[in-house]
Amino acid sequence: MRTLSPRLNLGKLILALALLSAVIALANTLLASYRVQRDQLVGNTLEANRVYATKLAETTQNFLLAAQQQLAYAATRLGNSDMDPAQAQDEASRLQLQSSSFNSSLVVASDGRVIATSPQSLQLQGEILRSAGSKAALDRREPMISDPYQSATGKLLISISHPVFDRSGQYRGYVSGTLYLRQRSALNTLLGTHYYRDGSYLYVVDRHGRLIYHNNAKEVGTYALNNPAVKEVMRGQRGAQQVLNNHKVAMLAGYAPVAATGWGIVAQRPTEATLQPLSRLMSAVIWNAIPLGVLSLLITWWFARRISLPLWQLARNVQDGEDTGNAISHVNGIRAWYFEVAQLKQAVLYSFSALQDRIGTLNRASRTDPLTGLLNRRGLQQALDALQAQGLPFAILTLDIDRFKSINDSHGHDVGDAAIVHIAEQMRRHSRETDVLCRAGGEEFLVLLPGVGIEAARQTGERLRQAIADEPFAPVGTITVSLGVAHFPSFHTDPEQALRLADKALYLAKEQGRNRVVVYPHAD
Repeated sequence: MRTLSPRLNLGKLILALALLSAVIALANTLLASYRVQRDQLVGNTLEANRVYATKLAETTQNFLLAAQQQLAYAATRLGNSDMDPAQAQDEASRLQLQSSSFNSSLVVASDGRVIATSPQSLQLQGEILRSAGSKAALDRREPMISDPYQSATGKLLISISHPVFDRSGQYRGYVSGTLYLRQRSALNTLLGTHYYRDGSYLYVVDRHGRLIYHNNAKEVGTYALNNPAVKEVMRGQRGAQQVLNNHKVAMLAGYAPVAATGWGIVAQRPTEATLQPLSRLMSAVIWNAIPLGVLSLLITWWFARRISLPLWQLARNVQDGEDTGNAISHVNGIRAWYFEVAQLKQAVLYSFSALQDRIGTLNRASRTDPLTGLLNRRGLQQALDALQAQGLPFAILTLDIDRFKSINDSHGHDVGDAAIVHIAEQMRRHSRETDVLCRAGGEEFLVLLPGVGIEAARQTGERLRQAIADEPFAPVGTITVSLGVAHFPSFHTDPEQALRLADKALYLAKEQGRNRVVVYPHAD
């Protein structure tokens, strides 16, 4: 029988399935938890940055409006003094020193000539300004906040200006305050306190997408037109989204516009910094789940072993191919503690019983003559071996139907077969349970009589002969038989030789006229 590989069995399969299920369940739980937490962290950060940018946009707008109010007050005083140079210097100094809102302040006449500056170290008095900011202020003659431009002193700045009109309404020039973009300024102080070590920062762009504030001064003056958040805030939108900055770092950006100027404020935090606590949390969850997972696997292993043990025992008994009786005994000893195993156990026992019956039937068929049901030559040999092993003496009767050929010739083979069956029935009727009845071949029969002496065997043969002769058999009428008697070990110590002596006695009965019993001649 082909043996099954011991490497794979139900216990290992159950354990592997449980391990796979546990790993998949844990992975699914961790993944779902990670995604939920990640989305929540990202969403909270985006919303926080949006609110933060909105708050700073309002603060910046309030600062600019306050600065414009200061300039408006100064412009009124200058208009009332008809742009008196001394008054102009006082106003310039007050604007620059009183509130620290501006890096510098200027009073400029309608022809672009500088009347007063603060600080005076700028040395611009009497100079004609030709900068873009000055030209725009002179041309527009209204309160305005300029776009970034390069000043006469070489600094990148923004100018907040207010026109000056005298009492008669005649335009006399403008007063302005400047905010340096690459040096320390009120704008820098307002926004620069919001830089964090985790990589979060904010920046401000003008209405053209040019950076007017950044925590890295080298970035000021550059453009960020490819940034999706900048594009949105330039359109006056406020919101939040995930973006990549100029260094291709993933950022969570919130943005809001400054309505008074068209500027946009963007507050952003690196995505990695936002998710870093989540990574630590997931690691902690995994490490905390390991002990419970190991315990679960041990419990699963124990249950898998308990479930698979009876099935393994059933499989082993089926596989071993041992004696069926021993296999049935072993299977009966298996503890079938759940329904499926109990059913399988019953099925195996039924199969073994059916196999045992089938083997018994085959054994009987191999030892039995199919026509008469008596033993054949093989069955006779087994009976002889058993009697010899037990050391029992036995008498031998050989029997032959008289003139059987004429029965076949006159009445056909079917009647001949019926005659053979008739003789077999008579033999059964006049024998003991311990006697061995055998059809030796054709019309010849043989009877072994365990524990019977010579004379008793002769008498038994005579009774059988007489019973057959007295029993009519249609359509033949009367059938007679001749018998030979021998004995083991009285006649010979070899059972085969004793059988041959019985055959010789049968031939003597035939020669002496048939229908008689003859004991083989022997010396007592």
